[in-house]
Amino acid sequence: MEVTRLIDLLPYYLEHHPNQDAALAAKRNGEWIKISIQQYVETVNNLSYGFMELGIVPGDKVAIISSNRPEWNMLDMAVMQCGAISVPIYPTISQSDYKYILNHAEIKLIFIEGKELRTKIEPVLPEVKSIKHVYTFMDQGVYPYFDQLVELGKAHPQPEALKKIMDGIDKMDMATIIYTSGTTGNPKGVMLSHNNVVQNFYNVRNTPAPWNKTALSFLPLCHAYERMMVYLYQYLGISVYYAESLATIADNIKEINPTFMTCVPRLLEKIYDKLYMSGKKLPLPQRLIYYWAFNLATRYKIENMSSWYRVRHKLADKLIYSKWRTALGGNFDIVVSGGSAIQPHMSAFFSAMGMPVFEGYGLSESSPIIAVMDRLPGGRRFGSVGHALPGTELKIGPNDEILSRGHNVMMGYYKDPELTAKVIDADGWLHTGDTGRIENGALIITGRLKNIFKTSFGKYINPQVIEAKFCESGFIENMVVFGENKKFAAALIVPDFIFLKAWCKKHKIKFTTPEEMIKNKEIIARYHKEVKKLNTNFGDWEHIKRFELIADEWTQNNVLTPTLKVKRNVVEKMYAETIEKLFA
Repeated sequence: MEVTRLIDLLPYYLEHHPNQDAALAAKRNGEWIKISIQQYVETVNNLSYGFMELGIVPGDKVAIISSNRPEWNMLDMAVMQCGAISVPIYPTISQSDYKYILNHAEIKLIFIEGKELRTKIEPVLPEVKSIKHVYTFMDQGVYPYFDQLVELGKAHPQPEALKKIMDGIDKMDMATIIYTSGTTGNPKGVMLSHNNVVQNFYNVRNTPAPWNKTALSFLPLCHAYERMMVYLYQYLGISVYYAESLATIADNIKEINPTFMTCVPRLLEKIYDKLYMSGKKLPLPQRLIYYWAFNLATRYKIENMSSWYRVRHKLADKLIYSKWRTALGGNFDIVVSGGSAIQPHMSAFFSAMGMPVFEGYGLSESSPIIAVMDRLPGGRRFGSVGHALPGTELKIGPNDEILSRGHNVMMGYYKDPELTAKVIDADGWLHTGDTGRIENGALIITGRLKNIFKTSFGKYINPQVIEAKFCESGFIENMVVFGENKKFAAALIVPDFIFLKAWCKKHKIKFTTPEEMIKNKEIIARYHKEVKKLNTNFGDWEHIKRFELIADEWTQNNVLTPTLKVKRNVVEKMYAETIEKLFA
């Protein structure tokens, strides 16, 4: 059968991979619980019957507020089978955002994970008049829960009525509304059709190798990027194992030896830093070999690799890289990096050691892929995000803005035709708000249009380029550059306190608390030295003249988006006084 709608995925899966005993898997009470494709399909159908019994009809909106778990996928599919609209919502947003989204989307039924999340959302529920049913995943003794909805469906099967609804769903119909995590204003509801998302995963289906059979998932499923990838896994019959948490990723990789993983650059940067620091502990002879191999990896190339490099790489692999692979779970076919740009030497490094990095680019409004690396000649070039997805067009507009047109462009923003018209022009081009250039057919991202600012001397500064370079330093966890209409650029810097603690130990400086350490004169002096060194990568007008160290931890609950990008407007508000002093 052909997959033209998201609801075709499960019948396709059953037909092509009937022996899959781990379509979905999660760790419960210390053990990996596997769900076969037959169990998956049966549960989804029972959930659909349960929804129908509750009065969910085509066009209704059902919200899922949860971290990654197999039940998320089951609910998502069951909702869409009923012709209803799946509305995934981040479990880390504010009460005011929950109130806005639930009302704006006119949610009829809501699924909430965990007691903590429930107590956070409960106060806003009376203010959402459209809600008729509230469910939890586990029995909390308050609301009906997941298993009860499955049993309700079992008790009231309606296969013919469900088939009739499914037969009436067109590929161009809306499948989901994804509310962007945005950094300004109210969240925007991105409407995506079945065709939008199906075309996205269908056009990257040939990139994974045939032996690629196990994926580790930990990025939020409510983000378009990870959700589309999990649909791809299902299309290809790849097992999806959900990591327990961000903190357990390393352990989970060793347990399941995944062949596929999606991540954000920050995760790879942390692994890179950890491997770099590990060499410091070795005796001198071994340390010299270790860093020879380390530096060799950063110069790795996909194509046109010299014979001399190949010889050295083979030796380095035997001595060093093979050990790194073993330590990291060592069986990767593809590691997809997205969400923000990764430095070219970082992509080279991981590819050299046997974790081939494929970078992609897109946004929720483009379903989400616009461009991605592939295995064709010239399809992977470090520093780029690959070629435009088949069936999509790509061009650079005024002010170097990236524009895209094709099957990937969203249906529009829910209930907001004016805003839709601002980002999708009369000729169908989606204005991404990102800047870039095209070289040899490959897209290179240069920054965010709205983040580029001009100093009082009339010089333009792209803060993201500076921040990306500075965050390569082991000393720096995060950084935000400011300077619009100012004489110079300044920055707030969040130290990597794990790295800093190790540095303090080496230099016999007593490490107490982050709050005290950022005031330590020796540490401030070391950061001045680091900033001075990193400034040499930029023009004089781009140099960071002043900075302030920040002791606060930046997380998804305050400053970071679900893909670990910094919300600049939040930082500006939180540290307004500090920023003002930088320019005093």
